[in-house]
Amino acid sequence: MDLLQLRYFQAVARFEHMSRAAEELRVAQPSLSRTIARLEDDLGTPLFDRQGRRIRLNQYGVVFLAHVDRALSELDDARRALQDARDTAFGRVSVASETLLTITHLLGSFRAAYPRANVRLYQSNAEEMDRQLRAGEVDFCVASQTLSGTNLDSVELAAEEVLLAVPRGHWLDGQDSVTIREIATEPFVTTRPGQWQRALLDRLFAAEGLKPILSCEGNEPGASQNMISAGLGIGLIPAMSRQAGTESQVPVAWVHVNAPDCHRVLTLAWNRDAYLSDAALKFREFTTSRPFMTHRLPDPRRALKRRA
Repeated sequence: MDLLQLRYFQAVARFEHMSRAAEELRVAQPSLSRTIARLEDDLGTPLFDRQGRRIRLNQYGVVFLAHVDRALSELDDARRALQDARDTAFGRVSVASETLLTITHLLGSFRAAYPRANVRLYQSNAEEMDRQLRAGEVDFCVASQTLSGTNLDSVELAAEEVLLAVPRGHWLDGQDSVTIREIATEPFVTTRPGQWQRALLDRLFAAEGLKPILSCEGNEPGASQNMISAGLGIGLIPAMSRQAGTESQVPVAWVHVNAPDCHRVLTLAWNRDAYLSDAALKFREFTTSRPFMTHRLPDPRRALKRRA
């Protein structure tokens, strides 16, 4: 049994599909299959149930994977610790976020305070964040959805109202608030499933027994306001965008949504068992010790007045 076999097994166990694992690992599928077969021979037990071309991790594979994940995570942490000890720099910190606009100002302030820190930024949805934290690819995730991974710690950074953005001249332009039923026939600009805006939109409509009409689905949440301004539909945008002054650059009209759940909560999440460099520890301290944004959720009494 060698390290390469363990890496290959981990990938195959994650995908439960030889071709996808081979593509991820950038190796030929026959070579990958032979490596897994040799590992099973070394262990003296099959790790997968095979049905034709389909494979599924069996009970022995589940047990083995838990130990492999811990062992490889420890080795990856050891490699990072050695590199940080060897480097003359302050260390590295890697952060994943659903949209880069959310943390641009935060990272800029952190770099200004700690110029020797080496910062790496990723754009990921919630599912990818879970994987990156498990694999040790990132130190932190700034997420608007609850991450389901085990061994995760998190702290709330901010809570903010989510507003409805509409094109200038739209029939809602100038209106203070609107209900979900009043916009049930409006086309929406939103993100693909897996992003927080889409999850919120689907949840708000489901609470009314409705499904939203979609005019545009994309992978970049930050582009939604531009498409709304161009008249492609209406959409849910965090109040932080309005506060940041983006409406002067991308003109839209803002409307409150009369729904109790129309908000988002930003959290900073990390793997409690993973190694954190000095830079990563300073980033966590820096991020959690200062206001992430000045906007806060509106007074619920005001929302009740709007519904009345």
